Amino acid sequence: MIRIREGRVTAVRARRAHITEIEVDIRGAAEKAYNYDLLTGPVEVGDRVILNTTAVAKNLGTGGWHFVMANASRPAKEASAEGHIMKMRYSPCQVKVLAAEEPDSPWARHVNDAASLEETPVVIGTLHSMLAPAAAGIKAATGGRARVIYVMTDGAALPLWLSNLVHKLKEKGLVDGTVTCGHAFGGDWETVNIYTGLLTALVAARADVIVVAMGPGIVGTASKYGFTGVEQGEIVNAVNILGGRPVAIPRVSFADPRERHRGLSHHTVTALGKIALTPCTVVLPRLDAAEWVQLLQRQVACAWPAGKHRVVTVDGTPALEELERRGLQITSMGRTPADDPAFFLAAGAAGIYAAGMLDPSRERL
Repeated sequence: MIRIREGRVTAVRARRAHITEIEVDIRGAAEKAYNYDLLTGPVEVGDRVILNTTAVAKNLGTGGWHFVMANASRPAKEASAEGHIMKMRYSPCQVKVLAAEEPDSPWARHVNDAASLEETPVVIGTLHSMLAPAAAGIKAATGGRARVIYVMTDGAALPLWLSNLVHKLKEKGLVDGTVTCGHAFGGDWETVNIYTGLLTALVAARADVIVVAMGPGIVGTASKYGFTGVEQGEIVNAVNILGGRPVAIPRVSFADPRERHRGLSHHTVTALGKIALTPCTVVLPRLDAAEWVQLLQRQVACAWPAGKHRVVTVDGTPALEELERRGLQITSMGRTPADDPAFFLAAGAAGIYAAGMLDPSRERL
């Protein structure tokens, strides 16, 4: 189940918060690897490392990168004293964190006493690449004043540190804080599940708008239910249970060559049509191409029962302009906003709509 190889570090390519990009020699071949510094300790040139090479061997979506499992040259590493919650439980890689809701946390009382989300808008995506335009849309619509908190689920990558996108969004001021829930870890706040993750985003991270999406690397099987994006429907339910206002980003594309993702993706149809048992607002992007608009309208009309969700259309262009203004270049599945405008406009439109739900008299605005 795991393909393991030993290598020697030949170069350090880059370092950012808690992750180091390295080059390793594996049996004479030069290859790339990620080292999570808080998991396996620091890494330097010359170190002998044990690598998980499974995904690269299977040509999966890690971009040709292996992962350091252990540094044999520096085998000892101590865990921090605080925290009792284990993530990736009962695996060799289990990680101890201080969860916001556990008794030792300074936030425990606030999180556990929270009664609801107090009608906070929650933008819910399926792909990690939706985060940037959604956050940019919120900031553009509020003149940068709204505090945007990203809640990362465990539907894809578990360490938040893998996401260079989140690093850039925080650096550029588009995301103000992060919460990792479930088995995901590495956020500014750690939580046990999506419910406490949402409450922590509000009461600890002081969110005006919450954006929820998995990390990089959605899992799919080209089947109706076999993809991790089904969580979108479950998160819609969670937001309604907690008294928030869910805003769903539909997965829309006219550049994806796969028929099941053309126009309104089957992911959106399943997550919102079957999994979501409670209503949300689905924000469609304003599009110029008449044939695109007509196809989307036909698809939405049969995606779920009439009246189940509120469907609105919003211009997402200001979100993309905000990204450009802040010097952020983004992609999804290797495509840019110029290549697949509908995809990015949909996420941006959802952020803009959610920002419009805010009461301008709220203190943080």
